[in-house]
Amino acid sequence: MTTPQPPVAKKVPTERTHHGDTFVDNYEWLREKESPEVVAHLTAENEYTAAVTADQEELRNRIFEEIRNRTEETDLSVPARKKGWWYYTRTEEGKQYAIHCRTAARDTGDLAADWTPPSVLPGVPVEGEQILIDGNAEAEGKPFFSLGGLAVTEDGHLLAYSEDNAGDERFTLRIKDLRTGDLLPDSIPNVFYSLAFSPDGNRVFYTVVDDSWRPYQVKAHTLGTPVEDDVVIYQEDDIAMWTGFDLSADRRQLLIGISSSEYSEYRVLDFDDPADTVRVLIPRSERILYEAEPLTVDGRRQYLLTHNHGALNSMLSLVAEEEFAKPLADQHWQTVIAHDDTVRVNGAAVTRTHVLVSVRKDTTERVQILPLEGLGTPAQAPAVEPAFDEELYTANLANAEFDSPIIRLSYTSFLTPPRVYDYVLSTGDLELRKQTPVKGGYRSEDYVAEREWATAADGTRIPLSVIRRADLRRDGSNPALVYAYGSYEVSMDPGFNVARLSLLDRGVVYVVAHIRGGGEMGRAWYDDGKKLNKKNTFTDFVDATDWVAASGWADPGRIAAMGGSAGGLLMGAVANLAPEKYRAIVAQVPFVDALTSILDPDLPLSALEWEEWGNPITDPEVYRYMKEYTPYENIRAVDYPKIAAVTSFNDTRVLYVEPAKWVAQLRETSTGSEPIVLKIEMDGGHGGASGRYEAWKDRAWDYAFILAALGARDLLPAAAREDAA
Repeated sequence: MTTPQPPVAKKVPTERTHHGDTFVDNYEWLREKESPEVVAHLTAENEYTAAVTADQEELRNRIFEEIRNRTEETDLSVPARKKGWWYYTRTEEGKQYAIHCRTAARDTGDLAADWTPPSVLPGVPVEGEQILIDGNAEAEGKPFFSLGGLAVTEDGHLLAYSEDNAGDERFTLRIKDLRTGDLLPDSIPNVFYSLAFSPDGNRVFYTVVDDSWRPYQVKAHTLGTPVEDDVVIYQEDDIAMWTGFDLSADRRQLLIGISSSEYSEYRVLDFDDPADTVRVLIPRSERILYEAEPLTVDGRRQYLLTHNHGALNSMLSLVAEEEFAKPLADQHWQTVIAHDDTVRVNGAAVTRTHVLVSVRKDTTERVQILPLEGLGTPAQAPAVEPAFDEELYTANLANAEFDSPIIRLSYTSFLTPPRVYDYVLSTGDLELRKQTPVKGGYRSEDYVAEREWATAADGTRIPLSVIRRADLRRDGSNPALVYAYGSYEVSMDPGFNVARLSLLDRGVVYVVAHIRGGGEMGRAWYDDGKKLNKKNTFTDFVDATDWVAASGWADPGRIAAMGGSAGGLLMGAVANLAPEKYRAIVAQVPFVDALTSILDPDLPLSALEWEEWGNPITDPEVYRYMKEYTPYENIRAVDYPKIAAVTSFNDTRVLYVEPAKWVAQLRETSTGSEPIVLKIEMDGGHGGASGRYEAWKDRAWDYAFILAALGARDLLPAAAREDAA
């Protein structure tokens, strides 16, 4: 057989000079997205990748079928009540997209009965069902389909939704009359995710992005009027700030949040104000990172603030509306949840009777509940936290309607498929509404999820989540996959993943490294992995890999690494730092040309990144530091392992050109013989191709690449017997 030969990208030297340093980039020409030559090169990359991985096709198909055979393809979400309707989504076997539905609720005066969701069963028609949006019908004949936002008027008559047909996360907003099923003539192109109706249903609010893909305008469209007449409610001109909005829980105000990762500003609009006056709560000049939720306590308008004012891990305070008219030093804030060095306060929501707080403690996200009565006073009741019986889990607030006597919680762990609970506010009872079914005889006791700790070179203890088959022997012979993200204070929380079973059942020890730059250990954990501390993220991952290699669970020669987006930058960095430690690396939509991107504020999101990485345009120290780790500029003449860069042509967050350039330079410089491939989805966005089956195929491709490299293509004997059964 003829060994496939990779496409060779031509060299067109381009100079980039900053702070007296000149970098010669031979592959910057690949940025010309409209160039037929670029498209031809990317097509050739896909053809080479297909040839190199042709022997993995059978394995990919097996993994895809394993995912499919374990998934209840015809299924429903637990209905959630809003006003007079129960809303839910369902899926049908053989169909790619969810179907969004509702059925009428009842009001008998019995709160328990009225707020108990109707019993709905997969595949059984729901009495009175009304289909809001059938994603399968909407996607028909389109290369890509994704819903951005859904909103229903308070009276339930109108639906606003937005769809993306390219993968570039620029959506078209449409309005549907749910009484007739007809679309209104209103159609608004190029909107972003946020979407909401005014309480009277006469206006719909949406956000618009600028040329660098930054949401910067909040606009209001009055139904039945020309789009050109839409009103700009607020415009943010600071290119380093992100703008979004939401409605207050009691639907009295529009809340506009303008933020970076280090400080924020809230502006509010009262819906009963005909002048649409937008007023500031705490100005950004105070450099406080906060979120605000208005509520009325004892007839007095107040705001619940989640903030870091004198509180690194954030705290919760109650502030009367009139206080914001005073200088910050003169304002009176009442403490609701005090600062704690070991507890990260993430945010709060309110109902008519309670405050619901998301916190992170011992790396685990959980929910705390407080009654409004006595809030912020010495009579405040202690917070109640629903208890669960696993060490490593994630509990989130899923839904809390303002007038509801219950709140809905989602729960999952590495071993427990997602559960939906209703928590009864008056009694504290937890009522299990659903556990996502897993077909094929899945038993959680066949697997183990444990917390371990690696030690960084500076002595810092790095938490690891180690998931494996319970019957694996600790004999140093098993394959392992280390996964991490490590940026933007994003935590890799415990969660069940059907696809991951295909790795575990082939004997792979799956390790999630909770490295610095994430949020697992509080705000300081994030601060220690950003800007001029960013290298900690990369060295933590290598140190975590060393723990895996020495743990006895894995063969040091059979370890792979995987990460996506900023985790893809991580993959590029560790490939340069320690290529010898990995048999294979999968970098998903990887941010591997970070310095080039952030030096150009006109590129999508670049200016917003300054709060994460620093600003190399104005700060020579940041430029020097980034240049020392950015993957594309630090490729070395060493033997690199098998590497797959997976990306999408229409990705607006990490442009395809970054992995395309990276792969070309890796091939040119590597002294090894292992294949380095680029797989590019020509009709996808940051999340890959659209549709659940396509997503499963993408996951199967990544896992097959890893398993083939690790020599772990076959199911373990016990798993094989169960699979056959």
